[in-house]
Formats: sequence, C-alpha cells, structure tokens
Amino acid sequence: MTHHIGAMLEAHAGQIDLDKDALAECIAACFQCAQACTACADACLSEEMVAELRKCIRTDLDCADICGTSGRVLSRHTAYDANLTRAMLTACAQACKACGDECAGHAEMHEHCRICAEACRRCEQACNRLLEQIG
Repeated sequence: MTHHIGAMLEAHAGQIDLDKDALAECIAACFQCAQACTACADACLSEEMVAELRKCIRTDLDCADICGTSGRVLSRHTAYDANLTRAMLTACAQACKACGDECAGHAEMHEHCRICAEACRRCEQACNRLLEQIG
C-alpha cells in the first residue's frame, strides 16, 4: 500500500514540505486503521455479547471516520494548510488512542479487538511522528 502512496507523492507536481516517507507511512496507517476499525465494529455486532460492546462499536466507528478523513486530507497538497493538517493529525491520534484503549480492554476475549488495537497504536504513532515535523 505504501508503494502506491509514495509513488503518488513523488508524482505530485507541487512542493511537499514534509518527509515523504513519514507522510506515506501516516497515510497508509490511517487507511489501514480505518479498515481495521470498520471491520472490528462489524465483528463486534456479530458477538453474542453485543450490548457489552456498544462503546467499542461506537469508538471503532468514530475512529474509522476520523482516520479515513485524515488519510484523504493528508493525500492532498495543493494549497497545503499546516494548521488544518496539524488539527487533523491531533484529532486522529486522539481517536486512535481512545479506540486502541477501548479495544485493548476486549483483546483477550476478541481477536478482532486485539488486531484493531494494534492498528490504532500504529496509526497514533504515525500521526504523532508527522506532527513533530509540522511543529
């Protein structure tokens, strides 16, 4: 996945003032996390104890939406706005932390929550690394 993202960043005619490898990694982490969170929410809905997973489902869906939007915003560089990018990365890292924490609480019982928590941690870290570059 990061190959195509990196290739698109290289092909962009505009100037990109961020480390392209870190940017590509963050975009990939956002889209992978969005997918993992969506799948986790769906898997939670299939569990017998679905009522106990209500918060997990909600957190999954919120995180999926924020990660997907963040990945799309990070993919656009024409008329780049550092303030908007900073806000998106901050929100994404916070959503990933909340979702990762929630899913980690169910990880021993549900493999899909363990996988989702890992994806959330990876995305949170990628967002924070990119935030350090923006300042």
